[in-house]
Amino acid sequence: MKRECLLEISVENLEAAMAAERGGADRVELCGNLSIGGVTPDTEIIRVVRAQVHIPIFSMIRPRAGDFVYSDAEFSEMRRSINDAKESEMNGVVLGVLRKDRRVDVERARELVEFARPLPVTYHRAFDETIDLRQALDDVIEAGAKRILTSGGAKSALEGAAVLAELIEAAGERIVIVPGAGISSANIAEVARRTRAREFHSGLSAALPYGSHEYKRFEEEVRKLRKKIVRLA
Repeated sequence: MKRECLLEISVENLEAAMAAERGGADRVELCGNLSIGGVTPDTEIIRVVRAQVHIPIFSMIRPRAGDFVYSDAEFSEMRRSINDAKESEMNGVVLGVLRKDRRVDVERARELVEFARPLPVTYHRAFDETIDLRQALDDVIEAGAKRILTSGGAKSALEGAAVLAELIEAAGERIVIVPGAGISSANIAEVARRTRAREFHSGLSAALPYGSHEYKRFEEEVRKLRKKIVRLA
């Protein structure tokens, strides 16, 4: 059976976003400071990228690096950032909140999901920090998110492929599981074969180290991924 596959690329500036679009990305995840895992991008960057990039843009909502247990002040900041994303015509937001016991904070996640409407929410790799991925899957679904970005709890999506396959089967049509972490043109076909995923996320950090300005190379690597995605469909 033919499967339509989607490619999301994480970027932190206009040049990388435009290169991703030229290379054939279906969507970009816009972040600030990817070298620390990505945080909320500046509002000005959001608006500049939105003005010049035509594919969907999901904005990261993460007030700081580190763990995903947030203070009341940080949670309020996340709400403000979601509001900025909506006003800047983002197509979705990416976030995650945990409790101190390393379980999904369903109450707070649901509040953010509802506040973000009509924008869809991707629950990011805070998911991989939980103590029970299957329970976390149900919790994120209960919170109302539309996607989960995950490596299956492993260092890379390829290493976590078996768990990702289990999560995708358990999720069914309730939520989209998006494999991410270490995905490149060299392994995306294998990740796809082993997981049966239909959306994939890559930051291409091996091809374009954080802080690099080799955007032509970045575009070429995105294009390689796109060609592999097309062959999977």
